Amino acid sequence: MADQAFVTLTTNDSYAKGALVLGSSLKQHRTTRRLAVLTTPQVSDSMRKVLETVFDEVILVDVLDSGDSAHLTLLERPELGVTLTKLHCWSLTQYSKCVFMDADTLVLANIDDLFEREELSAAPDPGWPDCFNSGVFVYRPSVETYGQLLRVAAEQGSFDGGDQGLLNMFFSSWATTDIRKHLPFIYNLSSISIYSYLPAFKAFGANAKVVHFLGRIKPWSYTYNPETKSVQSEPQDPTMVHPEFLSLWWDIFTTSVFPLLQQFGLATDPHSHLTVEDVSGAMSHLALGETPAPAQPSVSSEERKERWEQGQADYMGADSFDNIKRKLDTYLQ
Repeated sequence: MADQAFVTLTTNDSYAKGALVLGSSLKQHRTTRRLAVLTTPQVSDSMRKVLETVFDEVILVDVLDSGDSAHLTLLERPELGVTLTKLHCWSLTQYSKCVFMDADTLVLANIDDLFEREELSAAPDPGWPDCFNSGVFVYRPSVETYGQLLRVAAEQGSFDGGDQGLLNMFFSSWATTDIRKHLPFIYNLSSISIYSYLPAFKAFGANAKVVHFLGRIKPWSYTYNPETKSVQSEPQDPTMVHPEFLSLWWDIFTTSVFPLLQQFGLATDPHSHLTVEDVSGAMSHLALGETPAPAQPSVSSEERKERWEQGQADYMGADSFDNIKRKLDTYLQ
């Protein structure tokens, strides 16, 4: 369908690698819709050419930044301000309906049925289920809606400093008005949910259609060995609870995306943060050079409780999967 599209956004070359894997996964699962990617000027010309080989449309947009340092500090994610650039997706009026997907999502099955949903359809956020997660949502491009969103962004800002807070303010009836706009969680299975409610993941995870790599540590931050098809990580890394998702991401990267990066001379470009160690070993070791976030220092039980309430649990340390699982096992026994 030429008037419907999957849309994603990349604001730098690192996220472009995520977008390329996302686009490739959509194609692997035989989507019948067009693929569009919004890029900002920070994406290099070479990377834009690579994107053009996977996406039907590569659209240059300006950066929108909330400048909301107070709320972004609460999230401890100051880089999320530029995610307001996502609002440009409503300007794509060449399409009648779109599904927006963050560049850190991965498609595990055909999801064209999402186009049967109406604006604004999204899955609940694991941190606060009365809010939707803005990593995957169905919407209708509209000049009017686009203008209203920009106005709200300028006049009211966002309660979290990023796009998710703003969109939940704008589409405030999502939680209570129409259950048909609540996407099943399998369309946006977040990494956080996997280890905060492990029994549910074991019961329903096999039905997942989209996995969302939330948090600072992204798939392209890891070291991967394509010979053993294994991802290496630090101990207690929560996103490694189910390494098959990361392995799948890297499998698509090495088979579909890496050859394109080589073709356009990006595979050994230091500015792309991609290094290939032991080139003579035919890609025996790939690493994308982003440093994982350090574990948070120990805090009092009261401070820890407050951080949980703010969605800032120490998933790399005291609140790691291993510790949570140990307590769950004790409780279940």
